[in-house]
Amino acid sequence: MSVNPPIFLKDKEENNSKFVEIQQSQTTSIATEDPLQNLCLASQEVLQKAQQSGRSKCLKCGGSRMFYCYTCYVPVENVPIEQMPLVKLPLKIDIIKHPNETDGKSTAVHAKLLAPEFVNIYTYPCIPEYEEKDHEVALVFPGPKSISIKDLSFHLQKRIQNNVRDKNDPEKPSVKRKKTEEQDLNDSKGQDTTLKKIIFIDSTWNQTNKIFTDERLQGLLQVELKTRKTCFWRHQKGKPDTFLSTIEAIYYFLVDYHTDILKEKYQGQYDNLLFFYSFMYQLIKNAKCSGDKEMRKLIH
Repeated sequence: MSVNPPIFLKDKEENNSKFVEIQQSQTTSIATEDPLQNLCLASQEVLQKAQQSGRSKCLKCGGSRMFYCYTCYVPVENVPIEQMPLVKLPLKIDIIKHPNETDGKSTAVHAKLLAPEFVNIYTYPCIPEYEEKDHEVALVFPGPKSISIKDLSFHLQKRIQNNVRDKNDPEKPSVKRKKTEEQDLNDSKGQDTTLKKIIFIDSTWNQTNKIFTDERLQGLLQVELKTRKTCFWRHQKGKPDTFLSTIEAIYYFLVDYHTDILKEKYQGQYDNLLFFYSFMYQLIKNAKCSGDKEMRKLIH
């Protein structure tokens, strides 16, 4: 008796295998086309209504805006603040904005609107002093000296120990100084190495150098994000698609920080930082498909 399966069974298995491959390919394609589709977002009905009614007044400055005022960092009249999500973050965020960055085109304001207690925006050359806090602050910026998020705690600990060595008085007798330093180093090992604040630069990539090379940022730990692809509708020509908008960079940093440093499962805790961004992305995507130039003008 032959032990080979009948030919029709082989054909059926091959067809099933091809069907699964096609399904997986289609799923991947859809995910690539819409990278924001699986976010855990609050209801965007308030934005849908605001979009239908058009521009509204800022209750602070009186300016006519869509969704929010990018000058006052508040939602406009037809977007009640109680219908917007508030996001709790694990650390503070400082955003240093280039003075030539167009306010209406910046996504940094999204973070301030949705996590107001945790986010501050400064316009360069106004930068806070970080020198005394370099063991608890880091700058997100790519470069040869940048580290990965996974290595943050290790490098913060090294900075604490280096600061201990630097503060010991070189005039002390060598034996006493050595004992004091050893004691301080032992104490430093028990210190909290949690990152307290993360800094982002908000500008076009061609303008970042002026801020990045400022001496007030030079001593800070630099962190580079994992490779992510932007879906920003104002992507800069000639730049790779790994150059993210400010709100994308903030979001992806927090997702990686949550899993790599806090060692917790990510369950959409920071997805609402993309509350405005994802809605506007979808609006513009639909407008492009339908050729609605007026809608694109309204968003821009």
